[in-house]
Amino acid sequence: MKSSVSACRVVLAVAATVTSLALVGSASAQDPGGDATPAKAAADRKPASPKIRVLVFSKTAGFRHASIEPGVSAVKALGAKKGFRVDATEDATAFSGRNLRRYDAVVFLSTTGDVLDESQQKAFEGYIRGGGGFAGVHAASDTEYDWPFYGKLVGAYFLYHPFIPKHLQDARIEVEDRTHPSTRHLPFRWTRSDEWYDFKANPRGQVHVLATLDERTYSGAISGADHPIAWCQNFRGGRSWYTGGGHTEGSFAEPAFLKHLLGGIRWAAGAVAGDCRATVDRNFRKVTLNDLPGEPMALAVLPDRRVLSTSRNGDIRLNDARTGRNSFAAKMPVYDHDEDGLQSIAIDPNFQRNRWVYLYYSPPLDTPVDDPTTAAVDESNAPVAGDLAAVPSFRGVNRLSRFKFRKGRILLRSEQKIIKIPVDRGVCCHVGGHIDFDARGNLLLSTGDDTLPFASSGFTPIDERPTATPALDAQRSAGNTNDLRGKLLRIKPRKRRGGYTIPKGNLFGRRAKLTRPEIYAMGLRNPFRFAVNRRKNVIYLADYSPDAAVANPQRGPVGQGKWTVIRRPGNYGWPYCATASLPYVDYDFATAQSSAPFDCERPVNDSPHNTGRRQLPPVVQPDVSYSYVESAEFPRLGSGGIGPMAGPAYDPRAAGRSRTRWPDHYAGAPLFYEWTRDYVSAFRPASDGGLARIEPLLTSKTFENPMDMEFGPDGALYVLEYGDGYFSENPEAQLSRIDYIRRSRAGG
Repeated sequence: MKSSVSACRVVLAVAATVTSLALVGSASAQDPGGDATPAKAAADRKPASPKIRVLVFSKTAGFRHASIEPGVSAVKALGAKKGFRVDATEDATAFSGRNLRRYDAVVFLSTTGDVLDESQQKAFEGYIRGGGGFAGVHAASDTEYDWPFYGKLVGAYFLYHPFIPKHLQDARIEVEDRTHPSTRHLPFRWTRSDEWYDFKANPRGQVHVLATLDERTYSGAISGADHPIAWCQNFRGGRSWYTGGGHTEGSFAEPAFLKHLLGGIRWAAGAVAGDCRATVDRNFRKVTLNDLPGEPMALAVLPDRRVLSTSRNGDIRLNDARTGRNSFAAKMPVYDHDEDGLQSIAIDPNFQRNRWVYLYYSPPLDTPVDDPTTAAVDESNAPVAGDLAAVPSFRGVNRLSRFKFRKGRILLRSEQKIIKIPVDRGVCCHVGGHIDFDARGNLLLSTGDDTLPFASSGFTPIDERPTATPALDAQRSAGNTNDLRGKLLRIKPRKRRGGYTIPKGNLFGRRAKLTRPEIYAMGLRNPFRFAVNRRKNVIYLADYSPDAAVANPQRGPVGQGKWTVIRRPGNYGWPYCATASLPYVDYDFATAQSSAPFDCERPVNDSPHNTGRRQLPPVVQPDVSYSYVESAEFPRLGSGGIGPMAGPAYDPRAAGRSRTRWPDHYAGAPLFYEWTRDYVSAFRPASDGGLARIEPLLTSKTFENPMDMEFGPDGALYVLEYGDGYFSENPEAQLSRIDYIRRSRAGG
């Protein structure tokens, strides 16, 4: 084809000096699924003979890199050392069907512009469809812009590289896959010098990203927080691998880069195994199970893959995996003022034997309700100021109970009451209410602070005025060692009757004065979702903050979403500190005067509503905190609203040999989903706290306000979406299952 490289591209390329970007990436643990034909998939699983043959092609029709000759010599030296044959050419007539069949892989080494005519392109397409391998190096992405097949094969086209202040810069590469043969030798974070490419489109979701660039470590990048720089894919029967590295002559003398290149070539040739399907969106299928889930709150997957889901109004639905039929498993009578109602659902760890289902809900009791004949007054609203005589009538409880599940029904008459949480009704907000079990059969329950947030200007609600309802003071709940609200509770349900015992190892001893021994973690505002990693014996927990759009030195920090790995009992600071390093300011609501910031190392609860200890445990710093704008520390969290949700970590050993189980690439990585920003990511916690990296997940799939998710016994991900809007069944609401397709159609 005769299209020429654009003038803009030529100017940029000529302005650039020669540099190379050796990348680090990871393909997940070997997995026999994906896009390849059966024969080539088998080649991926089982290494072929090392006697492979490689063609290095380096024709240029635009800028020519000085690193081409050293690159060709380096590949030949690798072949001589590793026992495979290398031919090199710049003659495009080598791209005939007959000649290409001689090679296991073709390396495009910093090719530029239109280098193949139409017949040669067709021959190369046939070669790839027949199972051939492609390895692209650096400017291979600056090649054949008018050939759509090639654009999809290489993964992304070159757009730009920084040349101000200079085009060669040190930058940090973050390796996402350290099992692929091209990246397994690299560290999680690798700094080297190269010419760093930006691409016309982010290839994530279309390819398996091996490594990304941290744009905070060099100047001039324009791609944003997610900047892939090395990737691979199974493509239309063949294999494709690309690295943005290799601009400089010195690249081909770097041992780490040479190993990176060698691994990519050998994988493309089918000589070594590596999974390049694990994060490609087309290998996942989203199946809608129920598009009328009510106002969806929580889900629980049964061992036979049937799914129970709750609606806040008390409806419990059952999806049958075998028939696809949706039915009602129960209708729970509930009190549903504001956020109250039916919340979470979970099954017992020994469900197959005992058939227990756990529900956290608001029983009706005798709480005042609205009288429809008095249109000017809503009797269901508790007073918040002035005459507080009616406040006691709004005191109620939320209840955790268990029920027998028989023949597709939850038997409400079988209820065994486990624990009750005293609450103040008739005011909003923060119920919490998630349920999970640890490896020892202990039940964990999260509870919100049960505090009205709207009267404190988006900062901490600590209104101690005697003329205000106690529901305006979170010190009475989350900051109170003698109260069960704003906590993560850890108890052991009795086996044969209701109630519970207290396991060892909670925050306070069973006989400690002015405390509740059920408390495992305190100082939480609305810990709406958490998940237990039973193999690692840790808890992933997310918590919501107030809604201050900007920080105020007289009141406290901007709103913060938080996610943390809870490894031991602790105090997470609310309502005194957003994090251990972001205290709120003590504010007197009676005088509207501020005093000093709270001491997060030694917080003190001196509220008249406090019934617990005055001196509280020191505040634990969360692993992740972020606000409305892009986080400097965690830019991949993006910007927008704040709605953190802590999801489960995938355990492939629990999924057996299911054909829809997720790939091992995600083993042990907790999922994080953002309710307001409509995405799901995989977190990779660092061993010493914090995060090693964040991996965007299924970027081409839609998640409309994801509400709950868990991995089922088949290793598929079950997702409940709330949709846009509040307190209703939204059009986007649904229950779905996301399967990994191990034998999908040819990709590309």
